[in-house]
Amino acid sequence: MQALRRYIAEAFGTFWLVFGGCGSALIAASFPGPVHGLGIGFLGVALAFGLTVLTMAYAIGHISGCHLNPAVTIGLTVARRFPAKDVVPYIVSQLIGATVAAFVLYLIVSGKPGFDLATGGFATNGYGDRSPGHYSMQAAFLCEVLMTGFFVFVILGATDVRAPAGLAPIAIGLCLTLIHLVSIPVTNTSVNPARSTGPALVLGAAAIDQLWLFWVAPILGAIAAGLIYPIVAGYRDAVSSRPADRFDSEGLAAQGE
Repeated sequence: MQALRRYIAEAFGTFWLVFGGCGSALIAASFPGPVHGLGIGFLGVALAFGLTVLTMAYAIGHISGCHLNPAVTIGLTVARRFPAKDVVPYIVSQLIGATVAAFVLYLIVSGKPGFDLATGGFATNGYGDRSPGHYSMQAAFLCEVLMTGFFVFVILGATDVRAPAGLAPIAIGLCLTLIHLVSIPVTNTSVNPARSTGPALVLGAAAIDQLWLFWVAPILGAIAAGLIYPIVAGYRDAVSSRPADRFDSEGLAAQGE
């Protein structure tokens, strides 16, 4: 039962990330208004993604660890912060949450007059002609590897037993905001295979054809961070995290879960 609660929390949290982050891009980024419009733009979308992680980290971090991202789950496993036996159930839960959120968003945005799924892009990730700035596949791949690597590195550091207690969600949320500020023009920012998969399944073949990059690159970056952080931080200390930030069943049990 405890494991099921964790999987449900991951699905719920990933739904929130995709709904809030991609929803801000689809609904509010370029909302028309007098003179300059009322849209939130890149900055608003970047903040929305960061806020989804920050808020959900406080809401479910003590239940599941609030991964919300297959790359994060894999990176934590490489760093020995998460049990390998739970990797597949976590990733499946994240994909379910992301996909349901994407289809719910479609139901909402398709209610706007003139909505066209094919021409709008539906907040999917891409390279070449599907990149907001028409960046090449190589540039997109490198960007996603680096951004995800630093994201997982920050997660590992913020949840280290030696880090200030209670502030990890803020550091992680702000890190994701910064990542979006840098990389939205390059790939529309993924750093999260589940976030990329949900909208791609709604949009169809054009996004699915490029989806491989947004699995391979983030996972490679996460693996690199999972290997590098213990070296930088000191292996024995790096594989420990505060009880409130533990991702394994023993840590949750220690909290009385």
